[in-house]
Amino acid sequence: MIRPKKLNKGDKVALVSLSRGILGMPFCKHELEIGLQRLKAFGLVPVIMPNALKDMSYLENHPEAKVADLKMAFMDDSIKGIICAIGGDDTYRTIPYLMEDKEFINAVKTHPKIFIGFSDTTNNHLMLYKLGLQTFYGQAFLTDLAELDSEMIPYTKKYFEKLFMDSHTYEITSSPIWYFERESFGPEEIGRPRKSQIEKHGFEVLNGKGKVVGELYGGCIESLYDAYTSERHGDDNEIYTKYNLLPTLDEWKEKILFMETSEERIRPDRLEQILTCFKDNKILENVKGVLIGKPIDEKYYEEYKEVYRKAFADLDTPVLYNINFGHSIPRCIIPYGAKAIIDYDNKKITINV
Repeated sequence: MIRPKKLNKGDKVALVSLSRGILGMPFCKHELEIGLQRLKAFGLVPVIMPNALKDMSYLENHPEAKVADLKMAFMDDSIKGIICAIGGDDTYRTIPYLMEDKEFINAVKTHPKIFIGFSDTTNNHLMLYKLGLQTFYGQAFLTDLAELDSEMIPYTKKYFEKLFMDSHTYEITSSPIWYFERESFGPEEIGRPRKSQIEKHGFEVLNGKGKVVGELYGGCIESLYDAYTSERHGDDNEIYTKYNLLPTLDEWKEKILFMETSEERIRPDRLEQILTCFKDNKILENVKGVLIGKPIDEKYYEEYKEVYRKAFADLDTPVLYNINFGHSIPRCIIPYGAKAIIDYDNKKITINV
């Protein structure tokens, strides 16, 4: 894969709104200001792309505006990184514009740069993976850099800082503390710490054993499900099939699948339905191993465990649960396409970037 260069102080980073267009809404003004200051504190130069601050209704109805920003960011060689504002539910609509654009595809390959975000940004990650670029399932601007407390959450910040490091090996460890989602993101929350709780579980093995080595691939479980079923919008799978974005069974055999549930806090029976779909598509039996993110606010924590155990009960695929990535807070970074060594006996995750 094409691995982008690390960030350095003085680098320009682009802010893009590829999904839910709330970055420019008045109710987010204080968060925008906080996030920009945090980027500057890292020594970075934030560049807000032309359409990123357009209102929600405009961006919802004009996916081509989102596309224009992403293309401009990739074509500008002075920009070294791209940070997504937040997730949403319609990011897949950007794929046809981008996959039909030879200039964009060429820019991705000749001007590679760090691309980071999570949630429904899964769609853009999978598209960029297909184009051969290593991207990062991790922090988003509003959810992490614009954290309303007086500083970024330390665990989250530690992993964001890995974007400034040369190629290296690092470990994903269990955070000793996890944080609840805020009930409000208004200005009155500025400087207020999130409610938190001591981690009682750590990483948990739900199936299998041993050590596996594979290539990291995955994202938000609902977005992955939509790519196979088109249940949410009606044409998701059509787009994924047209551009050949989903792995073949042989390709799945080289992968370690990482997946996590979103802020929707889906019911356990819904999770079971999704896993059944993945099982029917022979994904769960073919991957080398599985990493599962911590549920947000630990909602359905034990119930989800039982659903996962049931789904893998007749498979040898090893499964590690309760990892700090995705919608739960704090968040690490998972690089797509990187080689990972998962030691299920010792609950250890090693990433080679």
